[in-house]
Amino acid sequence: MDYSYVAYNKDRKLVKGKLSASNDGAASNLLGSSGYQVLSLKAQASLLNSDKLNMTLGSVNPKEIIMFSRQMALLLSSGTDIVASLELLQTQVSNKELKKKLSEVAADIRGGSSLSNAMRKHPRVFPALYWRAISAGEKSGNMELVMRQMADYMEKRMITEKKIRSALSYPIFVVITAVGVVAVLVNFVMPSFSTLYSAFGSSLPTLPRLMMDGSAWLKHNGLYIFLGFVLLGALLYIFARTPRGKYLLDRASLHMPVIGRIINLNELSRLCRTMSLLFKVGLPLPEIMALSVQNTNNKIVAESVAGVQQDLIRGEGLSKPMTKRSFFLPLMVQMVAVGEETGNLDNTLATVAETYEVEADDRTAAAVGLITPIMTIVIGGMIALIAVTMVTAMYSLYGQIT
Repeated sequence: MDYSYVAYNKDRKLVKGKLSASNDGAASNLLGSSGYQVLSLKAQASLLNSDKLNMTLGSVNPKEIIMFSRQMALLLSSGTDIVASLELLQTQVSNKELKKKLSEVAADIRGGSSLSNAMRKHPRVFPALYWRAISAGEKSGNMELVMRQMADYMEKRMITEKKIRSALSYPIFVVITAVGVVAVLVNFVMPSFSTLYSAFGSSLPTLPRLMMDGSAWLKHNGLYIFLGFVLLGALLYIFARTPRGKYLLDRASLHMPVIGRIINLNELSRLCRTMSLLFKVGLPLPEIMALSVQNTNNKIVAESVAGVQQDLIRGEGLSKPMTKRSFFLPLMVQMVAVGEETGNLDNTLATVAETYEVEADDRTAAAVGLITPIMTIVIGGMIALIAVTMVTAMYSLYGQIT
């Protein structure tokens, strides 16, 4: 569930924001572990989340943030100060929104603000994960290193999402093509046979007659069927925007045959990469878990991570709470336990992320490879049925004429 809050931060400044948590208690614990003194905490029950809508409509491409991060790291490592670096990059950025935000960030820094606090004011461009990592870099003095790590993290996440879209594009294209071919055959080719039979005063065989009656019914009621699907889609969309609907859909997605495992692996790899990155920049584990909750859109993942975060605060460690939740696969739990014992948790999590990414890619390729021949057989069967029906109709007409 999403919550809005008003709180005092560690510097006794009043701040407002939003976060995701499984319940009110989990939200309060997440804020408390981040050093906030909560004044107000309210659940967000609106069907349309304006922040997410703004993020969707935002015109700053992740590639531009990646490029900005790499260039900023290069300038900082060469000894250029932050304001001069921002001003230089501002002249080279072609995106108007990013140019405007960089100008505002530079102005805030001139006014005495830190880079992380200045970025914090622009969540559409610099999300919480980004400016929190920058804040850790400011404290450790490794700003340029954090910038490079953020660029690598965002680039790997973008590549993963691109692979998923590419894997799904071919089956979707095949389905659309097949539907188009069948629609042409049913709506244009088969009705011509009906007209031909009517001209000769002959009766259609059973199978062609059933298919042509079905075609006529679809043409007559097509608008109503289309409107019915639109209404059903709208109802599902509204239901998915409610906390309960989002929770149920996310849980169902993780338990779907074949696809559920792929979703689970992708969520875990993203979680491991996020935790590894934040651990490397020096954030404490409770804050890392809080940011990991905010960095996922899956309610089941957020609930599981929030539960681990609460157990972590109670002193149970990291791997032990994971064993209580089925979302965390055995390999991750075992590797986290090894990382805790050896003090090498960041590299261990990075290794787990790479392992799960490879497995997710293999399973995705296998699923697409399985779907494609099945779809080909189904589509071929439908077209063969229509072809046989038309040939049967032709022979039947020939027999009735002779």
